[in-house]
Amino acid sequence: MVILGIDPGYAIVGYGILDYNKNRCRVLDFGAVTTPAGMDFPQRLKCIYDDLCYLFGKYKPENMAVEKLFFNTNKKTAVDVAQARGVILLAAQNNGAKIFEYTPLQVKQSVVGYGRAEKKQVQEMTRQMLGLSAVPKPDDTADALALALCHAHSSGSLIGNLNQLK
Repeated sequence: MVILGIDPGYAIVGYGILDYNKNRCRVLDFGAVTTPAGMDFPQRLKCIYDDLCYLFGKYKPENMAVEKLFFNTNKKTAVDVAQARGVILLAAQNNGAKIFEYTPLQVKQSVVGYGRAEKKQVQEMTRQMLGLSAVPKPDDTADALALALCHAHSSGSLIGNLNQLK
């Protein structure tokens, strides 16, 4: 099963693509979709959509694991991230991928075994589990790989089924 992990944003969308087979994960690709700050917001959303559609076409992931949106104190940022997340979900839907969402707590629990793990611990464990020589940069990319790992760990369980968006 090919899994696309996504850390949503509008300036940086981290992605990580894993091939999960017989309890083993193999990294197919990882990186970030970036949009420049001066670009019109609708154009930024189009760039995110187009780049994700390219990844869907190239790797054909059956499942997409995306971070569950949480609201912080900056409402403008939260709304913009929600809009970017919407085009990310649309790209997955239009390309036939099942969509699963996970909270940061679920990702930390799955990857590190401790729900209150620090970000650096999650990144280092992700690096080790995937046999990477360094923690991927930017952080959004490492987070996306951790999301894909979380889905790989829970895909055969009831938790994985509960996290699927309808």
